[in-house]
Amino acid sequence: MTRVTDVYAALPSITGKFEMEYEGELKGADNVARELIRAAVANVFAEQFEGVDMRRVIEWFDLGGTLQSADTASAHELLAQAKGVQGLVELADHLKIGAKSPEPALASAVDFILEGLYAQKKISRNDERGYYAAEQPRRPAARAAERDLDETIPMPGSKKKYYN
Repeated sequence: MTRVTDVYAALPSITGKFEMEYEGELKGADNVARELIRAAVANVFAEQFEGVDMRRVIEWFDLGGTLQSADTASAHELLAQAKGVQGLVELADHLKIGAKSPEPALASAVDFILEGLYAQKKISRNDERGYYAAEQPRRPAARAAERDLDETIPMPGSKKKYYN
């Protein structure tokens, strides 16, 4: 059974087939192809899992859990690792693939769920297919210092006064 991660193996073929726009030339064909795959997965994932509570899986990663899944991992290996992630295998039920389905079908569903969570930026992934907690956006240091200053110095009249 084909998995979403198998599509990444076709990147050389994909990048050789589409014409680049100017913006794409600046990013590089490989990056544009990866963004197209990620956007496609995000769209299908959003359709399939609309209204489904995924907090258990996301919280598992947020609490420091990681899952390493090589492109060449067998369905059995992927499922053995996925069963350690609370609620992950159960989400396959929303794809009409239950726990009693053949291992390749269940592994394909798990792979799709992981890639979907990554595509929606709910978890992160590295190039070696290691999944981990989503990276939190960092606030710029200058703006953070300004907010801290505003919070610690009370201004008369309840209006904030900003200094240049």
